[in-house]
Amino acid sequence: MVRFGIVGTGRISDWVLRGALQDPRFKAVAVCSRKMETAEAFVAAHPAAFPEGRALLFTSVEEMAASPEVDAIYIGTPNNTHCEMTLAALKGGKHVLCEKPLACNADEVRRMIEASRESGCALMEAMVSTVNPLFRKAREMMGEIGPIRHFNASYCQYSTKYDKLRAGEIPNTFNPTTGGGALADIGVYTTFPAVALFGRPDVVKSDIVFFPTALGPVDVHGTIELGYKEMTAVLSFSKVVDSVLPTEICGEKGNLLLDALHICRSLSLAPHVPPSAGRGPLPRPETVASGLEKDEYFYEFEEFINVVESGRIESTVNSHEVSLINREVMDLALRQAVLPSSHR
Repeated sequence: MVRFGIVGTGRISDWVLRGALQDPRFKAVAVCSRKMETAEAFVAAHPAAFPEGRALLFTSVEEMAASPEVDAIYIGTPNNTHCEMTLAALKGGKHVLCEKPLACNADEVRRMIEASRESGCALMEAMVSTVNPLFRKAREMMGEIGPIRHFNASYCQYSTKYDKLRAGEIPNTFNPTTGGGALADIGVYTTFPAVALFGRPDVVKSDIVFFPTALGPVDVHGTIELGYKEMTAVLSFSKVVDSVLPTEICGEKGNLLLDALHICRSLSLAPHVPPSAGRGPLPRPETVASGLEKDEYFYEFEEFINVVESGRIESTVNSHEVSLINREVMDLALRQAVLPSSHR
């Protein structure tokens, strides 16, 4: 049994808690929020996690990390708080599962990894995509489609908060001072799996659209190209348009298709058809596996608890190295992008 403290009482904490409860080794014992009232409300809203409203309540991570009743801490707060909260939790001797992106820049990630090593406590980025059983199946099958030559991933979803942004408001999702932006919010679901599958790219190129706000420009849409020695990757992300394109792993003998990269629920294989100068039949994907046995967020807690119980400090899937390379790729992509002329 691993006793968890939940930091942050927003929507993401609602989602992950539902999945975490499906692992019998998970036990929620504490909640931390900026205000005691919101912590109390969160406990009351989740009777399955907190029977009879029993929970330790805190208004600071330092206080939670000092509690002997807590073994591990889940952090689901705005991006710009991840680093300092993680450092406080690790200093207090608690294992940390921190929401994506792990931090706002690579320097912060390095500090967090070093703190994990010094404390001997586990640290894992809560990237749900790469621990998904269908993603893992696709990874296992890559050898069947021959040398991989291309990876194409797209996560584009119009955000209703974009309407607020255009009206002059600055929601957290689009707040450049809190680590917001389309790349950090959903583009990370394309970059992280790419790094997990193929490692550090040799070349990073980006084309990103920014929206000017009173707090500075924020990215809302973009494409990142990764160059490897023998393959390429094209990653598209947006919070201002929708896309229904699947994720595609292209090999010389066929293609693997995942219906969605954020939360995959269907994996298909499309073997090559004989060359026909464009006049023959197109490849027909055949379903390899579909559906998830558990809630999508169960799998990240399963992986994290496995790490904690094994005595390791990092996952072999969502490893420290993958988190660091991914953040370096994101940083480089943003630095390369052309900012609006008023903010250059």
